Amino acid sequence: MKQLFILLMVVVCLPVSAKSRKNAKKELWPDGSSISEWFFKTDVADTKQTKKNYVITDFGVVNDSTIVQTNQIQSVIDQAASEGGGVIIIPEGTYLSGALFFKPNTHLYVSKEGVLKGSDDICDFPPMDSRMEGQNLKYFPALVNVYNVDGFTLTGEGIINGNGLRYWKSFWQRRSVIPKCTNMDELRPRLLFVWNSNDVQIANVKLVNSPFWTTHFYKCNNVKLLNLHIYSPSKPVKAPSTDAVDIDVCNNFLIKNCYMSVNDDAVAIKGGKGPWADKDDNNGANTNILIEDCTYDYCHGALTLGSESIYDKNIILRRCLVNNPDRLLWLKMRPDTPQTYEYILVEDIKGNGKNFIYIKPWSQFFDLKGREDMPKSYSNNVVMRNIDFECNVFFNVDNTDQYELKDFTFENLTIKTDKGNVNKDIIKNFIINNVSVNGEKID
Repeated sequence: MKQLFILLMVVVCLPVSAKSRKNAKKELWPDGSSISEWFFKTDVADTKQTKKNYVITDFGVVNDSTIVQTNQIQSVIDQAASEGGGVIIIPEGTYLSGALFFKPNTHLYVSKEGVLKGSDDICDFPPMDSRMEGQNLKYFPALVNVYNVDGFTLTGEGIINGNGLRYWKSFWQRRSVIPKCTNMDELRPRLLFVWNSNDVQIANVKLVNSPFWTTHFYKCNNVKLLNLHIYSPSKPVKAPSTDAVDIDVCNNFLIKNCYMSVNDDAVAIKGGKGPWADKDDNNGANTNILIEDCTYDYCHGALTLGSESIYDKNIILRRCLVNNPDRLLWLKMRPDTPQTYEYILVEDIKGNGKNFIYIKPWSQFFDLKGREDMPKSYSNNVVMRNIDFECNVFFNVDNTDQYELKDFTFENLTIKTDKGNVNKDIIKNFIINNVSVNGEKID
């Protein structure tokens, strides 16, 4: 009886959230495997309170938005690393810098009213081994670089500002003269690049005005992006290729309670490109990615798989509000790259945009590199359900032999659209259940 009483007391004293999680139905990935409890632990790491603090102004860095202070800020990071680690604190004020490199056991905290601002001179970002657009190559580092730093955190209520306007204007000027110039021909850095680092948390900060991709994670496991504000403009000057989040050969990735509005894809799943991309050890799969409780304003794709991607599995987008993306779900089927996208779930979405689902060949900078046959791509087990959406085009999917689509389900959809036609013959085993288009049920 005494043991039973103790057990009852433990249960009664459990926090409501813990009890509800314990009693809740186990959540599953689209392939039926269990979603780890790791995804539901979303407390922001309080490294400022638990680690030694290194306030940059205590080490000779001055509050001045006109002086590039890369070396001075880097020396603070290096000193913290040499002394066993700590938190590099950006205090109130604006601090201009080129590429910074964080070391093991170092963290970054941007205080409220604090701004870490990127230089708009590419010479402050010396080329090095890097990864861009599905390739390992020499390229420019980001403003904030995290190479081989397990447990890294970037937190605070301040701003990391990429200061991208000069780069954007230069890009469009170059393209007006050389229409076929690529995204990488204009020399510009990213805002945050994390490579081969596990157990990473980026939380609460504002990441704005990146010259190129805003955040890029390559070969990382167990990454959490929490409560972020990610923004770049689409007018009056478009901020080209400023993806909010690029996930590149990663496993276990959570994006929660984030605001995203950029002049390219909000969340883009990468992983490699080229006719033999699946044979290159630098490339690989993205698995177990959960995007939930986010708010979107304008972007090219709310969730985009490709164009540099070879294998993606267990991708969930849910409980989000979307406002005017060009596409809710975009599968970029690249004709020069073998691709498989499977077990994708988009559910509990409200909002509007130009296209509900968009699947077409992506032939920009097409190059078979001497391969005689065109690799075939596949997408299967895609579910879109419990969605209330207003759009210009409901089903924007090309019928082509380049790829094979099968096992798609549309369920519990309420759609208002200018173009509501659905060609079920394009997808093998296409299930439509309780779908209303402009007030009329379709099957």
